[in-house]
Amino acid sequence: MRFSVVAVAAIAAVAGNIPKPRIPADNPMTAAKVQLGRFLFYDKRMSVNGTTSCATCHRQELAFTDGRAVAVGATGQAHPRSAMSLVNVAYDEAFNWSDPSVHSLEEQALKPMFSTSPVELGVGKPGFLKLIRSDETYRPLFPRVFPKEADPYTIANVAKALATFERTIVSAESPYDRFHLHNDENAISESAKRGEILFFLDGGPNCFRCHRGFNFSDTAEFHNTGLYNLAGQFSYPIPNRGLFEHTKRIADVGKFKAPTLRNIAMTAPYMHDGSIATLDDVLSHYAEGGRTIATGPFAGIGHANPAKDKLVGGFNMTPRNRADLIEFLKSLTDENLLHDPRFADPWRTDASGQ
Repeated sequence: MRFSVVAVAAIAAVAGNIPKPRIPADNPMTAAKVQLGRFLFYDKRMSVNGTTSCATCHRQELAFTDGRAVAVGATGQAHPRSAMSLVNVAYDEAFNWSDPSVHSLEEQALKPMFSTSPVELGVGKPGFLKLIRSDETYRPLFPRVFPKEADPYTIANVAKALATFERTIVSAESPYDRFHLHNDENAISESAKRGEILFFLDGGPNCFRCHRGFNFSDTAEFHNTGLYNLAGQFSYPIPNRGLFEHTKRIADVGKFKAPTLRNIAMTAPYMHDGSIATLDDVLSHYAEGGRTIATGPFAGIGHANPAKDKLVGGFNMTPRNRADLIEFLKSLTDENLLHDPRFADPWRTDASGQ
C-alpha cells in the first residue's frame, strides 16, 4: 500500500505542530474573559425557564456533545439536528451543520440564545441583563473583563466571553497525538496504526479527503454523503435538506459539514440528524458509498443519489480493516479533555472545589 503525495501532506498536517487558532482583533483572549465565559457557559439562568445552559447540549464528558440524536431546547422543543462538538471549534470556519452565514464564534453564540424556531435557550434580554448587573459573580467580572466600556453589561459582551471560553476547548493530547507529536510508539495499538494507513490511503476509504488537517475536519466545506436518496427533486427529508436551506440551489440538497473526528468515539449517535448509532454503522455507510434504507418513508439507495459527493464512492472492507479503522478512530479520544477541571462547571461546590 502506498500513500499519494496528497496523503503524505495530509498526514504531515495532522502530525505537525498544533496550529494557533484565529483570535478576532476586537475580542482578545484574557484569563478573566475565559473565566467569565465559563461561568456563562454553565449558567442555566440564561434560559427562559432556568432549566438549560450551553453545557446542557455540550457536555464535557461527551466531548461537548449531548448524546442525543437531536438537541432539545429549554422548552422541550427538538432541534432538527444534533448538537455538534465544540472541541477545537476555534479552528473552524463554519459553525453549523449547514448554515454558512455565521462567520465567528461570537456570532454563533447568539444563535442558541435567541433562536425561536425552535427555542434553544430563549434568553430574555432585559431580565438576563438585569441578572448580570446584580449577580455577585458577574457584577465585578464584567467591568474587569471589559474595563474600557462605560456599560460592560451587554449581550455582545456575553457573546464575546462565551466565544473566548469555547476557544480554549482544545484537544491535542489523544493517544494518536502522543504517537505522532511525542514519538511514543506505544501510545496506540498495532491495530490503530494499520487503521491510520487505511484512513490516509488513496483509492481506499479516502477518509482524509474530507477529514483532514490537525482537526480531522473540513473547516468550511459541505458534502452530500448519500445518507438519503428519497424519490423526487429533494433527496433529503424535511427539515434537513442541508446547505440548500440557505442557498436554494438544488445542487446543495443534502450537503452538510464534515465534523471533527477528534473524540469521535464519545459523540454518538452520528451524522447531522443522529440517524446512525455506531461507528461500525458509519463505516458501513461509507463502505457502501451511501446508505440504503429498505423500507419506510425514507426508503432509498443512497449510493445512487445523483448529487452525492464524488469522494463517497464506496470501498471494500474486510473484518480486520473495519476493526483497524475503528481502533484508529478511538485513538483520537483525548481523555484529558474529557476530565480537565478547566472546562468543568464552575458553579459546582463539590469536595473537589470545581
